[in-house]
Amino acid sequence: MLVRNFFGLVDLHRDEKFVSLRFRAPFKVISTSAAEGGLREGLDLVFNHQSCEPRFHTMPALLAAHRKAARYSAEMMKRHGLAGSRAAGLGTAAEMNNLCIAEESYRELTVAALATGGVETNAARAGDPASYYEYNGAFEKRGGIGPEKPGTINVIVLVNTPLAEGALVRAVMTATEGKTAALQELSVPSRQSAGLATGTGTDQIAIAAPVSGAAPLTSAGHHSALGELIGRTVRDAVKQTLAFQNRLTAASQGSVGRLLERFGMDADGFAAALAEVLPAGVAALAADNRETIDREPLTVAGVAALAHVRDQVTWGMLPPLCWREAAVDHGALIASAAAGQPARMADFREALAQAVAETGRDDLPFIAVRAVALGYAEKWRATEAMLAAVAAEESAEAAQ
Repeated sequence: MLVRNFFGLVDLHRDEKFVSLRFRAPFKVISTSAAEGGLREGLDLVFNHQSCEPRFHTMPALLAAHRKAARYSAEMMKRHGLAGSRAAGLGTAAEMNNLCIAEESYRELTVAALATGGVETNAARAGDPASYYEYNGAFEKRGGIGPEKPGTINVIVLVNTPLAEGALVRAVMTATEGKTAALQELSVPSRQSAGLATGTGTDQIAIAAPVSGAAPLTSAGHHSALGELIGRTVRDAVKQTLAFQNRLTAASQGSVGRLLERFGMDADGFAAALAEVLPAGVAALAADNRETIDREPLTVAGVAALAHVRDQVTWGMLPPLCWREAAVDHGALIASAAAGQPARMADFREALAQAVAETGRDDLPFIAVRAVALGYAEKWRATEAMLAAVAAEESAEAAQ
């Protein structure tokens, strides 16, 4: 079905789980496609499709078909009434109905970015340990996360004016930075390290621009209007599609448990660890108010700041010996936020320093859990003390 047209030059169709961008005029395309990938002219279309189900879909026939990219692409063309067409294709487990588009213009220049994506199991940071080693046509498994894990961000960028070949390559770089900016703004954790994700292990991209028209643009970097539009549209399209595919938004990431995921503790682990160190009565109350504690804005802000300090140490911006003191200081901030008592920060710092000294632990999840526990316990101790004082006054008044 024809969904819309771009620039009078490209028709967007969506049929079943197959999205195609069909060119009405000659286009130049650079892509990661296994068939017709690289820099190409003479293509009829670029497509994105759901090639497998998100979970437990590792049929031998499917994997074998993907390795025969040209034949697989030809069969896809036949299936969708496009037999004989030359196409650069992208594949994913993401839902094609979650395709999102961001489009922006400046004067005569227009850029559209189309994205599908999922990041819950395959997100990674550039430089994370590899999952396999490819040599002489064979793949040797190296780690626990690989292409069979679902999670792919596919991006297609359309530009309404010709680009020089170097600008097409630069556009890939700028679009990739836009994708990474989206993941950074969403605090997406790597599933292979304690870092923030910069992409997934199976991301794909295609950039397309018409062959003829105005003089080809030569720059697609940050300083050019083209680069600005590419970066912003890709960032926005990726954020939109992740909201639909993974229910992943800036608001949904405002959670202590979500911030701790890349350090080995998810929301369930956070709640369980908190229950272990709180007094029994307070632990039961905390369990009943789990989401409120997990999403209290100032507490989340404190844990986010603590995580950022950990990153600065990891990246070498701060000396490692600074971590323990900084962690205790930020932990005191978290505790005061959980308690709603900023004037007690010095007391909380002393208590946290003692807990670190007694246990020898200063890892981020430990600091975060102990800080929230300190603050939450104090919050309800103060509340109970106030209620007891009110009751005592009422009793005294009644006795008179």
